[in-house]
Amino acid sequence: MMIPEFPLPKFPLAHLIDVGLNWLTHNFAFITKALSHITSNVIDGIVNGLLWLPPWLLILIVALLAWRAAGIRVAIGSAAGLLLLWNLRLWEATIETFTLVLISTFIAVAIGLPIGIGAALSKRASRVVMPILDFMQTMPAFVYLIPAIPFFGLGAVSASVATVIFATPPTIRLTALGIRQVPADLIEAADAFGSSRRQKLFKVQLPMAVPTIMAGINQTIMLALSMVVIAAMIGAGGLGGEVWRAIQRLEPGKGFESGIAIVILAMILDRITQRLGNKSPAKAKTK
Repeated sequence: MMIPEFPLPKFPLAHLIDVGLNWLTHNFAFITKALSHITSNVIDGIVNGLLWLPPWLLILIVALLAWRAAGIRVAIGSAAGLLLLWNLRLWEATIETFTLVLISTFIAVAIGLPIGIGAALSKRASRVVMPILDFMQTMPAFVYLIPAIPFFGLGAVSASVATVIFATPPTIRLTALGIRQVPADLIEAADAFGSSRRQKLFKVQLPMAVPTIMAGINQTIMLALSMVVIAAMIGAGGLGGEVWRAIQRLEPGKGFESGIAIVILAMILDRITQRLGNKSPAKAKTK
């Protein structure tokens, strides 16, 4: 027996998205062009400034910062890894990638911290924010490149915007989690001493939540680095560009070298941010 089919009309979601993006780019192009120009100048300024320094001097500065933040072993490992990248003739690409990750992480943290605090202090805000974060984290990373291109064009600016969208959720989630996990007896003690909501937030909740917040920033940095190769598809350059060129030219050796460089940069940033979280006041009090 044949079951009759009743096909439903297709909802024109793709058409609506295309129309919406065309309307936004047509009416707000002057804003995105201005932001793109400013961001591009900032990126170029940081890259040129870092490349102006001799590589050995910058390696020494990074090693000293790593020693102060994370100890002598991390400092020696950071110096050895950066010396290897210099030897592999990947210094300029490493600086470009580091700058992209630095700017993207800074913007992601600047956006994510206030939203995470709001989600921790308000259940209504949390109910709104969390489904959006689920959507942002499950959407394939390639999709974020599509709207970035018509707004900001090809290059590092679009890559930075896509990276910010992709890497922001961990900062928001772990900021909210860290504030919620502050022991209730500390909150009650602050209330008993007559602390205002602002004092309680900045003197009790945020200091105690620093390890968890730093874990969120650490994950944001790792996600930003994971976008490096994907962002190279729209002209971001850096180490991702080296990997992309190696794929196009079928040069596995060059691709492996660039992949090792990304791993080294990720390990340096990971170790430093982890140790900074371990040195927080909350960690010191628990020891």
